[in-house]
Amino acid sequence: MPTTTPCLWFDVGVAEQAAEFYVSVFPNSAVGAVTRHPDGGVLTVEFTLDGQPYVGLNGGDQFRFTEAVSLQIRCTGQEEVDHYWDALSDGGEEGPCGWLKDRFGLSWQVTPVELLALIADPDPARAARVLQAMYTMRRLDVAELLRAADAAPA
Repeated sequence: MPTTTPCLWFDVGVAEQAAEFYVSVFPNSAVGAVTRHPDGGVLTVEFTLDGQPYVGLNGGDQFRFTEAVSLQIRCTGQEEVDHYWDALSDGGEEGPCGWLKDRFGLSWQVTPVELLALIADPDPARAARVLQAMYTMRRLDVAELLRAADAAPA
C-alpha cells in the first residue's frame, strides 16, 4: 500500500525552520532530506514526527493554513497535553476546545485520549456534560473533564 505524506506549504524560507521546530517538540523525530533550488535556496524538507512522514514546501505566500485542516495529537494524560500545548502555542495563538495555531499558522488539536473515551460514553448525559465542560476550555483539563463526567445531573 502506498504511504500518504502530508505536504505542508510554508512561506518562502520557512519550511526548514518549521521542520526543525517540530522535531524538537515530538519524540522520535528527525529532519531528513533537504531539496534545494539551483540557486541554493531550500525547496522542500522531509521530516518525520514520531514516525509519521511530512514534507515542508517553501511555496510562497499564495496560500495560508486554515483551521479546515488540523493535526490532532492524541495525548495520554495532562502532562502530555501540557507539553504539546506549551510548545506549539509558544509564539502562536490559543483557540477554543484544545485547538491552537502554532507560530507558522498550522492548526493543531491537542486532545487527551480521556476526552475521546468520555464523549463516546454510552450514557449520553455523561458525554454531554463532558462536551459542555470542553466548550469552556482552551487548553483541555483532563481532571476537569473527568469531574464533569462524574457530576450529578442538575
